Amino acid sequence: MTLPLQIHLTLPPWLGDIVDTSKRYVTDEERVGLAIALSSHNIEHNHGGPFGAAVFTGDGRVVSVGVNRVVPQTCSVAHAEMMAYMAAQQRMASFRLNADGGRYILATSAQPCCQCYGATVWAGVDELLIGARSEDVEELTEFDEGPLPADWVGELERRGIAVRRDILREQARTVLATYGASGQSY
Repeated sequence: MTLPLQIHLTLPPWLGDIVDTSKRYVTDEERVGLAIALSSHNIEHNHGGPFGAAVFTGDGRVVSVGVNRVVPQTCSVAHAEMMAYMAAQQRMASFRLNADGGRYILATSAQPCCQCYGATVWAGVDELLIGARSEDVEELTEFDEGPLPADWVGELERRGIAVRRDILREQARTVLATYGASGQSY
């Protein structure tokens, strides 16, 4: 058996229909709104779980987006935030996005799970914008978000990452509830 020398993950082809790369997403609501729209379309198209994320420059330009692709890609790390980080890092040719001195923001439809939280520590983002909370995810779906430090927000802020939560939370909860009621299990 030959060991694989390449890893290939893909995002759905409809992303170009949802993301306006010429637009500046200036407000937190616009940024998280895009992440929520991505999560909604992902479940509508049956391309993965109800999670979306986007990386923005400080002035609101989209660097990359991601949606949950765990089942379609048979890859446990293919969470929306991870896909957005990987795409941004490839695009910027840097494993730490803000190494170039710029400001980068991750907007996500739901609070990062323990895996995505860990990636956030090292991805090189300066701000984390969150729609739904982890308790919303666990209440409305069957996902286990995993353990986080008791003061996870404080840990990120001590590392220079500002955290803002509950942005369009009800809209994000609606997507989670729709997914949970569908009986799907990604």
